[in-house]
Amino acid sequence: MTQVDSLKKVKVLRISELSIGIGKVVILSGEEIALFKQEDGSVNAIQNRCPHKNGPLSEGIVSGEHVFCPLHDWKISTKDGKVQAPDVGCVKRYNVEIINEEVYVFVN
Repeated sequence: MTQVDSLKKVKVLRISELSIGIGKVVILSGEEIALFKQEDGSVNAIQNRCPHKNGPLSEGIVSGEHVFCPLHDWKISTKDGKVQAPDVGCVKRYNVEIINEEVYVFVN
């Protein structure tokens, strides 16, 4: 069994509810998840708290596949959750699937 097999797929919203360059928060299994729609129509999902001071990433400025924490400007990849140098750290990322305009996130 793979890791994805042990997760549940949860429908969170329609793709039309997301705008490119603007984060949106959903709460699943007690976790705040920030969703980011990309130029190519894909969606990335990461934990909504910056590892530095818990800034709400969904409220950050988005540039391509990166979001800048609104508190201290840490740059974080929405694709893999890694904080960009010179800062260090990461946030949890979530697998996303889009089926018939519906966005699903895989959670525990």
